Amino acid sequence: MTRPLILVTADVKQIDGYRWHAAPSTYLRAVVSGSNGIPVLLPSLGAEIVLDDVLNEVDGVVATGSRSNVNPELYGKMPTEENGPYDPDRDATTLPLLRRAVERGIPVFAICRGMQELNVAMGGTLLTEIQTLEGRKDHRAPTSDSQDERFRIAHPIDITKGSHLAEILGETTVEVNSLHRQALGQLGPSVIVEATAEDGTIEAVSVKDAPGYIIATQWHPEYWVHSDTPSKRLFEAFGEAATAYKKNKLTAKR
Repeated sequence: MTRPLILVTADVKQIDGYRWHAAPSTYLRAVVSGSNGIPVLLPSLGAEIVLDDVLNEVDGVVATGSRSNVNPELYGKMPTEENGPYDPDRDATTLPLLRRAVERGIPVFAICRGMQELNVAMGGTLLTEIQTLEGRKDHRAPTSDSQDERFRIAHPIDITKGSHLAEILGETTVEVNSLHRQALGQLGPSVIVEATAEDGTIEAVSVKDAPGYIIATQWHPEYWVHSDTPSKRLFEAFGEAATAYKKNKLTAKR
């Protein structure tokens, strides 16, 4: 059996007069080496793409992080210049993609912006610029020209006992990195907490009674997948779920 095909979400960026659909190499390499999958980019073309046609062909979805934020209008708030930049083409593609992948039971691994997209897609809200909120720590990356420093392991999280994440990692607490200005606010009706930071910031979620594998993290396991055990295990677990999904799909076709 060939390796699972993993759909990876893309940002839209304006570079040299062209509109580029792109994803960071760290996610693509983590899919290959951590999940034993084959990554394919989904261009953010919104309604121009028939999502079911695409999802028929893949075995998992990775929703990536990004410097852009989900537009607050999508969860009933007002956008601000401070909270930008926004990526309306990605919003129009990824939110319906995640809803449909969840409905179909396709394995999903959503990271940083991807976790925030998942919550909004499931009817939840976000908190913007959490470093300005009373009682919250500053979860933004340190200012540095070194990516290793920006993505350094920064703080512990508490993992919910009996959760999917606890089962995957076999731990009640792990250390994670931190590079975000937003966090989950009101949870979508079916979204459940898998882990939190010391200040109450939600660090991981899943979807209750989902027909397939779903884990979302606010931190970035893709960056340390080769050297950090929890990061490696998260991508391995996702790869195992995608491989099982592919096997079941092939069996059903016989």
